Amino acid sequence: MNFADELSLLIRARYPIVYIATSEEERAEGAIAHCARDQGGRGVYVWDFVDGYQGNLNDAGFGRRNPLQALELIEKLPASAAAIFILRDYHRFLDDTAISRKLRNLARLLKSQPKNIVILSPQLAIPDDLSELVTVLDFALPAPAEIRTEVERLLLATGSSLSAALIDELVQTCQGLSLERIRRVLARAIAAHGSFQASDLDLILEEKRQTIRQTQILDFYPATEQISDIGGLDNLKDWLLRRGSAFSERARQYGLPHPRGLLLIGIQGTGKSLTAKAIAHHWHLPLLRLDVGRLFGGLVGESESRTRQMIQLAEALAPCILWIDEIDKAFAGLDGRSDSGTTSRVFGTFITWMAEKTSPVFVVATANNIQALPPEMLRRGRFDEIFFVGLPSQEERQAIFGVHLGRLRPHNVQSYDLSRLAYETPDFSGAEIEQALIEAMHIGFSQNRDFTTDDVLEAASQIVPLARTAQEQIEALQAWAASGKARLASRGNELSNRLKQQIQQPE
Repeated sequence: MNFADELSLLIRARYPIVYIATSEEERAEGAIAHCARDQGGRGVYVWDFVDGYQGNLNDAGFGRRNPLQALELIEKLPASAAAIFILRDYHRFLDDTAISRKLRNLARLLKSQPKNIVILSPQLAIPDDLSELVTVLDFALPAPAEIRTEVERLLLATGSSLSAALIDELVQTCQGLSLERIRRVLARAIAAHGSFQASDLDLILEEKRQTIRQTQILDFYPATEQISDIGGLDNLKDWLLRRGSAFSERARQYGLPHPRGLLLIGIQGTGKSLTAKAIAHHWHLPLLRLDVGRLFGGLVGESESRTRQMIQLAEALAPCILWIDEIDKAFAGLDGRSDSGTTSRVFGTFITWMAEKTSPVFVVATANNIQALPPEMLRRGRFDEIFFVGLPSQEERQAIFGVHLGRLRPHNVQSYDLSRLAYETPDFSGAEIEQALIEAMHIGFSQNRDFTTDDVLEAASQIVPLARTAQEQIEALQAWAASGKARLASRGNELSNRLKQQIQQPE
């Protein structure tokens, strides 16, 4: 049931006090006024602390700077007069004893009269003594159809024209913003260029960043990495590219559900975090990074409250990417923790939301230790797919060297022997390859010359890769993936292929 239908039902059922928590005051009042017209032309009275009642000549200014007097108008009108009374920011006065008592008296009276009180507030704050009388009604951010109507209206008003594909992408990117913010960011782009351009989609992501700067739970992470910056991982990249349009309205019309998320399990330094950033950039979606440690507070109930706040914020900014780095460390050893069950409750709330969410929040979680993850996290329905990111093959190492050298030395990348570099660095991860290149640059810089292939090989010879220092753990992780419990992110993972052959061989 949408907002208009639910509000209409509450009005007909004579619910005395309806509380709508929203920062979109103007849009909410428009929706209420539309509902009042559908209810046989009910009168709409709007009050705020500064100007009193507005819009009605007979009562203009009544109740100015007097919230208690504002409630007296409801009694003043004839009992048969059907009306809706909108009280702006009235949550600030609910703790007052006189106002609380007056509202409870009015609630009895309004059961027999066609009148309703609607409290509009940017935040939800209801005292305990009014909780039984107040009905909270959610007012969602604009739906794609409403955003499309507004975008097309603005484009028509400014004489701009966009392709159907760019309008679809614009509507998708604008989801999670209020109509007022959408108007502002489009006006900013049109004022800068005279028309809206595809490059202006980044302005919308910046506008979304403004929404979460004041929270201490989520970080808006700038995502400039591209899919082409990932060396190897071809199976994973193909999977992501096929879902590039899965958040569009066209996908909804086709019948596709919103993608749920992705769990990347593998060895440290193999590009899991880089993949999360590249997904956000390629799909033109904001990247929100969750530090799970920030969910836990010292007060009773604070951790659970922060978890719910995180979920609400992520859904308000949807469609978006929610990146949870090293989730295995956050929820490891749930049964052995002595925190009165706080961690278990937070984990339960989180995985229940992951399984039941209908909002377009794409969760990208990374983990290094599969044994530390609770079994519930691996159950189908939490994520669309679980990928194992192993050590790169020789071909993939060559691609990784090419990506880094193309960024560091784009003018003479041909002077480096990529094939030799890949061959001489077995068991190196992407992070270790990058570190070898940085060390080679130090060698060349200290001798006042550019670094060479030999410098890279010398630097690599000084690095002991993690595959050797943590050989047992990594081989156990590779064996887990090779047994078919996760999809391989690469087409040619050498160690995994060897393990597969060992598993297939009879003892």
